Amino acid sequence: MLAYLIRRLFAAAVMLVVIILVVFGIFFLVPKWAGVDPATMFVGKQADPAAIEAVRQKLQLGDPIFVQVWEFFKGIFVGRTYSGGGDVTHCAAPCFGYSFRNEQAIWPVITDRFPVTLGLALGAAVLWLIFGVSAGVLSALKRGSLWDRGAMVVALGGVSLPIYFTGLLSLAIFSYGLNWIDAQYVPLSDSVGGYLGGMILPWITLAFLYAAMYARITRATMLEVMGEDYIRTARAKGLREPVVIGKHAMRSTMTPILTMLGMDLGALIGGAILTETTFSLPGLGQAVLKAISDKDLPVILGVTLITSLAVIVANLVVDVLYAVIDPRVRLS
Repeated sequence: MLAYLIRRLFAAAVMLVVIILVVFGIFFLVPKWAGVDPATMFVGKQADPAAIEAVRQKLQLGDPIFVQVWEFFKGIFVGRTYSGGGDVTHCAAPCFGYSFRNEQAIWPVITDRFPVTLGLALGAAVLWLIFGVSAGVLSALKRGSLWDRGAMVVALGGVSLPIYFTGLLSLAIFSYGLNWIDAQYVPLSDSVGGYLGGMILPWITLAFLYAAMYARITRATMLEVMGEDYIRTARAKGLREPVVIGKHAMRSTMTPILTMLGMDLGALIGGAILTETTFSLPGLGQAVLKAISDKDLPVILGVTLITSLAVIVANLVVDVLYAVIDPRVRLS
Protein backbone atom coordinates (compact mmCIF):
# COMPACT_ATOMS: atom_id res chain seq x y z
CA MET A 1 0.00 0.00 0.00
CA LEU A 2 2.83 2.40 0.87
CA ALA A 3 4.63 1.72 -2.41
CA TYR A 4 1.39 2.31 -4.31
CA LEU A 5 0.86 5.62 -2.51
CA ILE A 6 4.44 6.75 -3.21
CA ARG A 7 4.02 5.99 -6.92
CA ARG A 8 0.79 7.98 -7.04
CA LEU A 9 2.34 10.94 -5.19
CA PHE A 10 5.28 10.95 -7.60
CA ALA A 11 2.94 10.81 -10.59
CA ALA A 12 0.88 13.68 -9.14
CA ALA A 13 4.03 15.79 -8.64
CA VAL A 14 5.15 15.17 -12.23
CA MET A 15 1.68 16.03 -13.50
CA LEU A 16 1.71 19.25 -11.49
CA VAL A 17 5.00 20.31 -13.11
CA VAL A 18 3.64 19.48 -16.56
CA ILE A 19 0.47 21.49 -15.93
CA ILE A 20 2.45 24.51 -14.74
CA LEU A 21 4.53 24.36 -17.93
CA VAL A 22 1.41 24.02 -20.10
CA VAL A 23 -0.34 26.93 -18.36
CA PHE A 24 2.77 29.06 -18.76
CA GLY A 25 2.87 28.22 -22.46
CA ILE A 26 -0.81 29.07 -22.96
CA PHE A 27 -0.59 32.47 -21.28
CA PHE A 28 2.91 33.58 -22.27
CA LEU A 29 4.12 31.68 -25.35
CA VAL A 30 0.99 31.18 -27.46
CA PRO A 31 0.20 34.94 -27.61
CA LYS A 32 3.78 35.62 -28.69
CA TRP A 33 3.53 32.98 -31.43
CA ALA A 34 0.29 34.62 -32.55
CA GLY A 35 2.05 37.96 -32.89
CA VAL A 36 0.60 39.47 -29.68
CA ASP A 37 2.83 41.05 -27.05
CA PRO A 38 2.00 39.26 -23.75
CA ALA A 39 2.74 42.49 -21.86
CA THR A 40 -0.31 44.15 -23.44
CA MET A 41 -2.50 41.39 -21.97
CA PHE A 42 -1.23 41.96 -18.42
CA VAL A 43 -1.00 45.75 -18.37
CA GLY A 44 -3.40 47.82 -16.31
CA LYS A 45 -5.94 50.39 -17.42
CA GLN A 46 -3.25 52.79 -18.68
CA ALA A 47 -2.02 50.82 -21.67
CA ASP A 48 0.48 53.44 -22.83
CA PRO A 49 3.94 52.41 -24.12
CA ALA A 50 5.61 53.25 -20.79
CA ALA A 51 3.16 51.07 -18.81
CA ILE A 52 3.54 48.20 -21.29
CA GLU A 53 7.32 48.38 -21.04
CA ALA A 54 7.10 48.42 -17.23
CA VAL A 55 4.98 45.25 -17.23
CA ARG A 56 7.38 43.64 -19.69
CA GLN A 57 10.22 44.30 -17.27
CA LYS A 58 8.25 43.10 -14.25
CA LEU A 59 7.35 39.83 -15.96
CA GLN A 60 10.89 39.51 -17.36
CA LEU A 61 9.50 38.89 -20.84
CA GLY A 62 12.81 39.94 -22.38
CA ASP A 63 14.73 37.18 -20.60
CA PRO A 64 15.37 33.72 -22.11
CA ILE A 65 12.38 31.45 -21.98
CA PHE A 66 13.87 29.05 -19.42
CA VAL A 67 14.44 32.01 -17.06
CA GLN A 68 10.81 33.08 -17.45
CA VAL A 69 9.59 29.53 -16.77
CA TRP A 70 11.78 29.25 -13.69
CA GLU A 71 10.61 32.57 -12.24
CA PHE A 72 6.99 31.63 -12.92
CA PHE A 73 7.45 28.21 -11.30
CA LYS A 74 9.46 29.53 -8.35
CA GLY A 75 6.91 32.23 -7.61
CA ILE A 76 4.23 29.66 -6.85
CA PHE A 77 6.30 28.17 -4.03
CA VAL A 78 8.50 30.97 -2.65
CA GLY A 79 6.87 34.16 -3.91
CA ARG A 80 8.03 36.65 -6.52
CA THR A 81 9.19 40.24 -6.75
CA TYR A 82 8.08 42.30 -9.76
CA SER A 83 10.40 45.23 -10.45
CA GLY A 84 10.26 47.63 -13.37
CA GLY A 85 9.00 51.04 -14.38
CA GLY A 86 10.39 52.63 -11.26
CA ASP A 87 8.47 50.58 -8.69
CA VAL A 88 8.84 47.22 -6.96
CA THR A 89 5.93 44.89 -6.16
CA HIS A 90 6.26 41.81 -4.00
CA CYS A 91 3.88 38.88 -4.40
CA ALA A 92 4.05 36.61 -1.35
CA ALA A 93 4.05 32.83 -1.67
CA PRO A 94 2.09 31.16 -3.01
CA CYS A 95 2.17 33.63 -5.87
CA PHE A 96 -0.39 32.62 -8.49
CA GLY A 97 0.10 35.88 -10.35
CA TYR A 98 -0.39 39.59 -9.82
CA SER A 99 -3.06 41.80 -11.35
CA PHE A 100 -1.41 45.00 -12.54
CA ARG A 101 -4.86 46.18 -13.54
CA ASN A 102 -6.17 46.12 -9.96
CA GLU A 103 -2.79 46.28 -8.20
CA GLN A 104 -3.40 43.17 -6.10
CA ALA A 105 -2.06 39.63 -5.83
CA ILE A 106 -4.28 36.85 -7.11
CA TRP A 107 -3.90 34.53 -4.11
CA PRO A 108 -6.00 36.70 -1.71
CA VAL A 109 -8.73 36.85 -4.36
CA ILE A 110 -8.71 33.06 -4.61
CA THR A 111 -8.69 32.47 -0.84
CA ASP A 112 -11.56 34.94 -0.39
CA ARG A 113 -13.79 33.24 -2.94
CA PHE A 114 -12.62 29.63 -2.63
CA PRO A 115 -14.75 28.73 0.45
CA VAL A 116 -17.92 29.67 -1.45
CA THR A 117 -17.06 27.44 -4.40
CA LEU A 118 -15.83 24.61 -2.16
CA GLY A 119 -19.04 24.67 -0.13
CA LEU A 120 -21.12 24.64 -3.30
CA ALA A 121 -19.18 21.72 -4.80
CA LEU A 122 -19.12 19.56 -1.65
CA GLY A 123 -22.76 20.13 -0.77
CA ALA A 124 -23.92 19.32 -4.28
CA ALA A 125 -21.62 16.27 -4.42
CA VAL A 126 -23.18 14.80 -1.28
CA LEU A 127 -26.66 15.21 -2.74
CA TRP A 128 -25.89 13.82 -6.19
CA LEU A 129 -24.03 10.81 -4.74
CA ILE A 130 -26.86 9.93 -2.37
CA PHE A 131 -29.73 10.34 -4.82
CA GLY A 132 -27.92 9.51 -8.07
CA VAL A 133 -26.27 6.29 -6.90
CA SER A 134 -29.36 5.16 -4.99
CA ALA A 135 -31.61 5.74 -7.99
CA GLY A 136 -29.16 3.93 -10.29
CA VAL A 137 -28.89 0.89 -8.01
CA LEU A 138 -32.67 0.61 -7.57
CA SER A 139 -33.21 0.97 -11.31
CA ALA A 140 -30.74 -1.84 -11.98
CA LEU A 141 -32.31 -4.12 -9.40
CA LYS A 142 -35.83 -3.33 -10.69
CA ARG A 143 -34.93 -3.39 -14.36
CA GLY A 144 -37.90 -2.78 -16.63
CA SER A 145 -40.19 -1.73 -13.78
CA LEU A 146 -42.17 1.49 -13.56
CA TRP A 147 -39.53 2.86 -11.15
CA ASP A 148 -36.75 2.08 -13.61
CA ARG A 149 -38.49 3.80 -16.50
CA GLY A 150 -39.54 6.80 -14.42
CA ALA A 151 -36.09 7.28 -12.87
CA MET A 152 -34.36 7.14 -16.24
CA VAL A 153 -36.82 9.64 -17.72
CA VAL A 154 -36.08 12.03 -14.85
CA ALA A 155 -32.34 11.37 -15.32
CA LEU A 156 -32.61 12.14 -19.02
CA GLY A 157 -34.39 15.40 -18.18
CA GLY A 158 -31.71 16.29 -15.65
CA VAL A 159 -28.94 15.76 -18.18
CA SER A 160 -30.80 17.68 -20.89
CA LEU A 161 -31.92 20.75 -18.94
CA PRO A 162 -29.21 23.41 -18.52
CA ILE A 163 -28.40 24.74 -15.06
CA TYR A 164 -29.41 28.30 -15.86
CA PHE A 165 -32.91 27.02 -16.74
CA THR A 166 -33.43 24.80 -13.68
CA GLY A 167 -31.78 27.40 -11.47
CA LEU A 168 -33.98 30.28 -12.62
CA LEU A 169 -37.04 28.02 -12.49
CA SER A 170 -36.30 27.00 -8.89
CA LEU A 171 -35.78 30.65 -7.95
CA ALA A 172 -39.05 31.67 -9.61
CA ILE A 173 -41.03 28.96 -7.82
CA PHE A 174 -39.52 28.56 -4.36
CA SER A 175 -37.96 31.96 -3.73
CA TYR A 176 -39.96 34.59 -5.63
CA GLY A 177 -43.26 32.74 -5.97
CA LEU A 178 -43.86 30.75 -2.77
CA ASN A 179 -41.33 32.68 -0.64
CA TRP A 180 -40.26 29.43 1.00
CA ILE A 181 -36.52 30.05 0.63
CA ASP A 182 -34.42 33.18 0.87
CA ALA A 183 -31.85 32.61 -1.87
CA GLN A 184 -29.58 35.42 -0.68
CA TYR A 185 -26.07 34.12 0.05
CA VAL A 186 -24.97 34.47 3.67
CA PRO A 187 -21.42 33.50 4.78
CA LEU A 188 -21.26 30.47 7.06
CA SER A 189 -19.38 32.52 9.66
CA ASP A 190 -22.32 34.94 9.91
CA SER A 191 -25.20 32.49 10.20
CA VAL A 192 -25.41 28.73 9.76
CA GLY A 193 -29.15 28.87 9.06
CA GLY A 194 -28.74 31.74 6.61
CA TYR A 195 -25.94 29.88 4.84
CA LEU A 196 -27.98 26.70 4.47
CA GLY A 197 -31.00 28.67 3.30
CA GLY A 198 -28.99 30.51 0.68
CA MET A 199 -27.20 27.38 -0.57
CA ILE A 200 -30.01 24.82 -0.67
CA LEU A 201 -31.29 25.85 -4.11
CA PRO A 202 -27.80 26.03 -5.69
CA TRP A 203 -26.99 22.61 -4.19
CA ILE A 204 -30.18 21.03 -5.52
CA THR A 205 -29.86 22.66 -8.94
CA LEU A 206 -26.25 21.56 -9.40
CA ALA A 207 -26.88 18.13 -7.91
CA PHE A 208 -29.86 17.55 -10.22
CA LEU A 209 -27.60 17.69 -13.27
CA TYR A 210 -24.92 15.42 -11.85
CA ALA A 211 -27.29 13.03 -10.07
CA ALA A 212 -28.88 12.30 -13.43
CA MET A 213 -25.52 11.34 -14.94
CA TYR A 214 -24.52 9.28 -11.90
CA ALA A 215 -27.86 7.45 -11.92
CA ARG A 216 -27.37 6.41 -15.54
CA ILE A 217 -23.76 5.26 -15.12
CA THR A 218 -24.60 3.45 -11.86
CA ARG A 219 -27.48 1.61 -13.49
CA ALA A 220 -25.40 0.55 -16.49
CA THR A 221 -22.47 -0.58 -14.33
CA MET A 222 -24.71 -2.37 -11.85
CA LEU A 223 -26.47 -4.32 -14.60
CA GLU A 224 -23.11 -5.43 -15.95
CA VAL A 225 -21.78 -6.43 -12.54
CA MET A 226 -24.90 -8.38 -11.57
CA GLY A 227 -24.28 -10.69 -14.52
CA GLU A 228 -20.72 -11.59 -13.46
CA ASP A 229 -19.77 -15.10 -12.37
CA TYR A 230 -18.69 -14.11 -8.86
CA ILE A 231 -22.15 -12.67 -8.18
CA ARG A 232 -23.78 -15.96 -9.19
CA THR A 233 -21.22 -17.81 -7.06
CA ALA A 234 -22.00 -15.63 -4.05
CA ARG A 235 -25.70 -16.34 -4.48
CA ALA A 236 -25.02 -20.07 -4.90
CA LYS A 237 -23.20 -20.05 -1.55
CA GLY A 238 -26.43 -18.94 0.04
CA LEU A 239 -25.41 -15.39 0.88
CA ARG A 240 -28.29 -13.04 1.52
CA GLU A 241 -29.16 -10.63 -1.29
CA PRO A 242 -28.24 -7.48 0.70
CA VAL A 243 -24.79 -8.98 1.32
CA VAL A 244 -24.36 -9.90 -2.35
CA ILE A 245 -25.31 -6.42 -3.46
CA GLY A 246 -23.65 -4.38 -0.70
CA LYS A 247 -20.42 -6.30 -0.24
CA HIS A 248 -19.75 -7.69 -3.70
CA ALA A 249 -21.67 -5.84 -6.42
CA MET A 250 -21.29 -2.32 -5.01
CA ARG A 251 -17.49 -2.59 -4.76
CA SER A 252 -17.15 -3.03 -8.49
CA THR A 253 -19.89 -0.49 -9.18
CA MET A 254 -18.15 2.20 -7.13
CA THR A 255 -14.97 2.19 -9.25
CA PRO A 256 -16.31 4.17 -12.24
CA ILE A 257 -18.35 6.35 -9.87
CA LEU A 258 -15.19 7.34 -7.98
CA THR A 259 -13.47 8.09 -11.28
CA MET A 260 -16.27 10.44 -12.29
CA LEU A 261 -16.38 12.00 -8.82
CA GLY A 262 -12.69 12.86 -8.90
CA MET A 263 -12.97 14.62 -12.25
CA ASP A 264 -16.28 16.36 -11.53
CA LEU A 265 -15.43 17.54 -8.03
CA GLY A 266 -11.99 18.75 -9.09
CA ALA A 267 -13.46 20.72 -11.99
CA LEU A 268 -16.23 22.23 -9.86
CA ILE A 269 -13.74 23.47 -7.28
CA GLY A 270 -12.34 25.62 -10.07
CA GLY A 271 -15.68 27.40 -10.21
CA ALA A 272 -19.22 26.43 -11.21
CA ILE A 273 -19.68 29.49 -13.39
CA LEU A 274 -23.29 28.94 -14.46
CA THR A 275 -24.54 28.04 -10.99
CA GLU A 276 -22.65 30.84 -9.26
CA THR A 277 -23.87 33.36 -11.84
CA THR A 278 -27.49 32.21 -11.63
CA PHE A 279 -27.59 32.45 -7.82
CA SER A 280 -25.14 35.39 -7.48
CA LEU A 281 -22.66 33.40 -5.40
CA PRO A 282 -19.32 35.20 -4.88
CA GLY A 283 -17.18 32.20 -5.81
CA LEU A 284 -14.31 31.51 -8.18
CA GLY A 285 -16.68 31.14 -11.13
CA GLN A 286 -17.95 34.69 -10.62
CA ALA A 287 -14.36 35.91 -10.31
CA VAL A 288 -13.42 34.29 -13.62
CA LEU A 289 -16.48 35.70 -15.36
CA LYS A 290 -15.67 39.21 -14.11
CA ALA A 291 -12.02 38.78 -15.11
CA ILE A 292 -13.06 37.80 -18.63
CA SER A 293 -15.25 40.88 -18.98
CA ASP A 294 -12.52 43.11 -17.50
CA LYS A 295 -9.77 41.36 -19.52
CA ASP A 296 -7.93 40.75 -16.26
CA LEU A 297 -5.74 37.87 -17.45
CA PRO A 298 -3.82 37.17 -14.18
CA VAL A 299 -7.06 36.21 -12.39
CA ILE A 300 -7.89 33.73 -15.15
CA LEU A 301 -4.34 32.36 -14.97
CA GLY A 302 -4.52 31.93 -11.19
CA VAL A 303 -7.89 30.19 -11.20
CA THR A 304 -6.69 27.92 -14.03
CA LEU A 305 -3.77 26.80 -11.87
CA ILE A 306 -6.03 26.26 -8.86
CA THR A 307 -8.48 24.22 -10.94
CA SER A 308 -5.67 22.05 -12.30
CA LEU A 309 -4.30 21.52 -8.79
CA ALA A 310 -7.77 20.60 -7.51
CA VAL A 311 -8.22 18.00 -10.25
CA ILE A 312 -4.81 16.48 -9.42
CA VAL A 313 -5.58 16.29 -5.70
CA ALA A 314 -9.08 14.89 -6.30
CA ASN A 315 -7.73 12.17 -8.57
CA LEU A 316 -4.96 11.36 -6.09
CA VAL A 317 -7.60 10.83 -3.40
CA VAL A 318 -9.59 8.69 -5.83
CA ASP A 319 -6.52 6.54 -6.55
CA VAL A 320 -6.08 5.91 -2.83
CA LEU A 321 -9.77 5.05 -2.46
CA TYR A 322 -9.37 2.56 -5.31
CA ALA A 323 -6.90 0.64 -3.16
CA VAL A 324 -9.32 0.72 -0.23
CA ILE A 325 -12.29 -0.52 -2.26
CA ASP A 326 -10.40 -3.05 -4.38
CA PRO A 327 -7.18 -4.50 -2.86
CA ARG A 328 -6.11 -5.77 -6.31
CA VAL A 329 -5.30 -2.18 -7.28
CA ARG A 330 -2.31 -2.21 -4.91
CA LEU A 331 -0.58 -4.70 -7.16
CA SER A 332 -1.06 -2.69 -10.37
